[in-house]
Amino acid sequence: MEDYTNILIAIGFMAGLGLVLAIILVVANKRLYVYEDPRIDDVESLLPAANCGACGSPGCRPFAEGVVTGVYEPSQCTVNAQESTQIIADYLGIDAGAADKKIARLACAGGDHVAVIRASYDGLSTCRGAALVSGGGKGCAWGCLGMGDCADVCDFDSITMSEHGLPMVNEDTCTSCGDCVDVCPKDLFSLQSLSHQLFVACKNLEKGDEPEADCEVVCTACERCVVDSPEGLITMKDNLAVIDYEQNSLASPIAVERCPTGAIVWFDKKGGHRIGRDSKKIIRKEALPIG
Repeated sequence: MEDYTNILIAIGFMAGLGLVLAIILVVANKRLYVYEDPRIDDVESLLPAANCGACGSPGCRPFAEGVVTGVYEPSQCTVNAQESTQIIADYLGIDAGAADKKIARLACAGGDHVAVIRASYDGLSTCRGAALVSGGGKGCAWGCLGMGDCADVCDFDSITMSEHGLPMVNEDTCTSCGDCVDVCPKDLFSLQSLSHQLFVACKNLEKGDEPEADCEVVCTACERCVVDSPEGLITMKDNLAVIDYEQNSLASPIAVERCPTGAIVWFDKKGGHRIGRDSKKIIRKEALPIG
């Protein structure tokens, strides 16, 4: 009988304890409950789930939260289809916005047909690996090494390597996620607005004729683009032309016309680019010999 009584006491204690814990959980749920707008799930379902960060948020979920709360505009997701962006805007009753699309651009035009390779590199076939061995062997210390690290990390297949070993960016599919910017050991990529039609495709910091012996399309700091542009639009910094995009509305193709090497280029609205009338025209197709 005593054993039976002890069992009943134990069962009663456990039942009471369970009841107390259940009450505590109910109270905590009510007191600690954080409301989440159900529209966030709906907006997230209309996003591409790329989590690329191009919109400025760490992922699609935070971006959806930001759109619902008014922090972001739907169009700031540059990966999303235009139709889906408009559906989000209509669903929330807001304006889709006009995002300033950005793309990755490479500050180097020194392919193997115009840039000299001083030494042959034999090792890990990555730009980062080659850069650790005397800079990779290219005559220009700032030049693209052409081993395609940027193409490898691009989740959207927006970068392909040209026949001359230079990365080519597809403007239509580039999401400006910045992975290529991070992986390039020469710091040659930058995210540029499509409205930035004037661009310096070079990072060389040496002045004069010596750099041109290593690369035919190098910026030689001749300052002709500076003279031909509105004051302040282009300045020379460490022997390299630098564009002030705060004055982008003043930019015009005139700045590229007298560039002797074609280091400064003008991008047209269709994604193509051109060099100036006085720039040397490269017709060579084959790679330069090593040495």
